[in-house]
Amino acid sequence: MLGNFLIGGRSSSPAKNRVFVYEVTGLKQSDTNDSNSYPFRSSSVFVSVPYNRMNEEMLRIGKMGGTIVNIQPLDSFQKSSEVADNNSDDS
Repeated sequence: MLGNFLIGGRSSSPAKNRVFVYEVTGLKQSDTNDSNSYPFRSSSVFVSVPYNRMNEEMLRIGKMGGTIVNIQPLDSFQKSSEVADNNSDDS
């Protein structure tokens, strides 16, 4: 039974499915980030990062001249965004 569980590819670690949102400021346009899928439109950029790539992404952001000003779980970020959207609709 345990063998079937392991072979099935299910993870017993909740970390595998966790995603975090980095708020990054100070990114500079360069050859390194010209191919990114998101444009630079403001002083802050939000980047979603899987748990297992957090260290790699921190290094990459540092190499691009950015500063991480906030890190939060994706579910918390979505909840705070929904609250902000609801508050702006009341205006």
